[in-house]
Amino acid sequence: MKKFHLNKPLVFISGFWILLGFTLWSQLKRDYPLLNTFGTAALMVLCSAVIAHTLSNVLLPTALKKGKMTLFVFQTILATAILTAAIAGVFYGTYWLAIHGSAYDSASQLAQNTDYFVVFIRTIPSALLIIGSTCGFQFYQEHYQMAQKHTLLQQAHLEAQLRILQDQINPHLMFNVLNHLHILMKKDVDLAATLLVKFSDILRYQLYECNRETIPLEKEVTYLKNLVSVEKIRWGEELQVNCIWNIANGKRDIVPLLLVPFVENAFKHVARLPSQKGFVRLSLQQEEELLTFTIENSNSPKPARKSDSSGLGLENVQKRLEILYPKQHDLQIIRSDTLFKVVLTIHLDQKANYVGY
Repeated sequence: MKKFHLNKPLVFISGFWILLGFTLWSQLKRDYPLLNTFGTAALMVLCSAVIAHTLSNVLLPTALKKGKMTLFVFQTILATAILTAAIAGVFYGTYWLAIHGSAYDSASQLAQNTDYFVVFIRTIPSALLIIGSTCGFQFYQEHYQMAQKHTLLQQAHLEAQLRILQDQINPHLMFNVLNHLHILMKKDVDLAATLLVKFSDILRYQLYECNRETIPLEKEVTYLKNLVSVEKIRWGEELQVNCIWNIANGKRDIVPLLLVPFVENAFKHVARLPSQKGFVRLSLQQEEELLTFTIENSNSPKPARKSDSSGLGLENVQKRLEILYPKQHDLQIIRSDTLFKVVLTIHLDQKANYVGY
């Protein structure tokens, strides 16, 4: 069954003209016969509607589109003058019929106080009110439609940008894991098989979960645990890895793969210090609506060779945070000669700025 959609602008403008007609009729019926007042009020409303809507619905949109607002000001002055003359003419015509048709007992008294020029002057405020109301409403409509178009364009731009960032994350991660598998298959087949199982879980998550706007936090945590397990297998005894997972409510939603680049970056750039193991320490704490993610890795004071892909992940996640969690997150990146640390807090109680990517 087709739903009925109420045309709010049409209802508003119809109500405006009905209210105007009723107001005019109420004023006229005190001095004129009932039959005359209906016709007079209807004719005044008709003249007002034709002139006002020609100005607001035809001339105003054209002026806004072509940037000719100065011309529109003169058109408004002219339309106001024409409308004033029309309303005054209708009123004066009604007065003339009342006088000459002997339809009104106090016609002589009315004649003493009625002059077309006086009526014209007194009608100017009413004409300005009518013109101003219709043009103001139309201007609001034009502005609202332009704002909607701007929002849709901005949303489409954000959606395209997020798709690009998402596409950059997945191949980067896939390349790293496949590279790990290639190395392990030459050294330890059993370990490679274990890694392959973890990798299948990673692929399953990426194929079936990551296309959603949000996922439960517990699923993202499981994915991160699998990712850390893969890295532990690759590094073996050469790296000390410590993880703390403290999730109070795993049902809360989060944008998928948001934390992955930080984990990738830590394991990719971890440095083994002289006479000691390198380390990666990860902590994910969630209390009520606040999620705190901390990851740090040992760093070498000697500058490493700059890699274009190394900065890509962190740059992408910063952009995603700015788009998806504006004013809802705090990201701190701390670098020293021996430590690289990332601290990210996100308020999960506020809905992310999703754009349907």
